[in-house]
Amino acid sequence: MEENPGTQSGPTRGLYLGLVVTILAVLLYAAYITLQFAGLRQLQSEMVDRNRRDSLQLLRIQNDLNSLGLAMRDMLDVGEPYPLAAWSAQFERIRTDLQDAMQQEALLAEATPTSEQRLYLLKALQQFWDANARMFALADEGEEDAARQQIRDTLQPRQAALTSAVSRLLVQNNEAEEQAAARIAAIYNRVQRQLYFFLAGILLAIVATSLYLIGKNRKLFARAEELSSQRSELAQKLISTQESTLRHISRELHDEFGQVLTAIGSMLKRAGKDVPENSPLHGDLQEVREVAQNTLNNIRSLSQALHPVLLEEAGLESTLDWYVPTVERQTGLVLHYEKSGERFPVETAAGVQIYRVVQEALNNVSRHSGAKEAWIRLRFEPERLEMDVEDHGSGFAPVAGQTGIGLVAMRERAELLGGTLTVAGLNGLQGTGSGTLVKLRIPRARVETHDE
Repeated sequence: MEENPGTQSGPTRGLYLGLVVTILAVLLYAAYITLQFAGLRQLQSEMVDRNRRDSLQLLRIQNDLNSLGLAMRDMLDVGEPYPLAAWSAQFERIRTDLQDAMQQEALLAEATPTSEQRLYLLKALQQFWDANARMFALADEGEEDAARQQIRDTLQPRQAALTSAVSRLLVQNNEAEEQAAARIAAIYNRVQRQLYFFLAGILLAIVATSLYLIGKNRKLFARAEELSSQRSELAQKLISTQESTLRHISRELHDEFGQVLTAIGSMLKRAGKDVPENSPLHGDLQEVREVAQNTLNNIRSLSQALHPVLLEEAGLESTLDWYVPTVERQTGLVLHYEKSGERFPVETAAGVQIYRVVQEALNNVSRHSGAKEAWIRLRFEPERLEMDVEDHGSGFAPVAGQTGIGLVAMRERAELLGGTLTVAGLNGLQGTGSGTLVKLRIPRARVETHDE
């Protein structure tokens, strides 16, 4: 049982699903990247930058301790002209700067140094200043030798211990900064790997979607090709049936009704001979005979219009030579018929299709264009046969919702011969109101009669 095309699912649902999945993947990955970089910024702000500022404060503390060490060295110099009490103001300035540096460093050092290290540093610094106060007290009492001994025995060892502790803190800060840099590098590497995985996933999604779309399109194209083939076959059968029906009707009209009317005319002619010419019956018989003859002529014209016998007997060119003047008489159009090129014989079946295209085009000119004249051009080209029908009427503008069966039939007839048919305004646009040009192009190999 043939599957109903209406029940086939198109690729739209799958494509929408693939699009939604891709968008969600992009959004999720964008959120992941945003979080990672936010973590990097926080890490740099809270650890790396803080460690650097903390290191600057520790260097400031170390510089103050070195200043204390240099001052104490100068104080121990026996050649120094100033008394030890004169150094009190310098020590006080260094102490003030050192306290400010310690406060600033305490705000920055949350993770390093540890609480034990900080307590040790604060305790050692307090002990140093206590010893320093005792040293200056001895110096104020004039006991400079005892004060210098206090510097050598207490202050210098404590200053060296403080300098060593600050150096260890600087080393720890450098190590913490290196660890933070390593963590940042690890995050970058992880983000980079995730990016590669994401790109690979997106690529796989694109490939899968493309393969799905290609597969669906192949099925749709195959179905469309099958439907096109069926449509073409159906159109060919319909046109063949139409031509067969028209040929049958034409022959019936020409043979049956034509013979009957011819016989009636002959009988009326013989009857008229037996009736006196001056009698009323003779006139009536003559009138009936004329009516029969006119009817016979109309039937013959209708028979030729349905299926010209000339196509089979004399070919396309002679049929058009007869048909164009006939259309002029029947429609009142002024037709300009032109022929050019080196003639070649046209096969009868192909001639029927070309004749029908010309017939439909001229019917459209007569019924819809409002034009008073038209141009028919038949050209025998080396590679093809060309037929143009042109008018300067209202133009080609199909009404929305109309199927245009005549135009469809014209194109089907052209396709049956392997040709093309175009209908356009004279300036190249449809529906311009400046006239219509119907162009038929058929390969010569499809229409030419070949002698066997």
